[in-house]
Amino acid sequence: MSAGTTVIILIAAPPGLRGHLTRWFVEAAPGVYVGTPNPRIRDRLWTLLAQRIDSGQAIMIEPAPTEQGWSVRTAGHDRWTPVDFDGLALMARPRSNDKHAESK
Repeated sequence: MSAGTTVIILIAAPPGLRGHLTRWFVEAAPGVYVGTPNPRIRDRLWTLLAQRIDSGQAIMIEPAPTEQGWSVRTAGHDRWTPVDFDGLALMARPRSNDKHAESK
């Protein structure tokens, strides 16, 4: 990933939202968008994604002045959440409410 590359992943997103992203990103695979928008556009897009994702999920991986060189934003339901662990971004899985699923 180059210094300005941003990756957005959409899961179960409304069709209009996916089409909106193609104005600034290339859809490299279904639901995976890659581009180099400036920070102002990226922040506005994230606000729109977070508001309109409904029951889906949105993940944005963007350049950042961190040890890894990137940061993660997530929105939607049943999403993994970024957690800072001594300066490294790790992803925490959502907890299942199903006791049977936890025993597997």
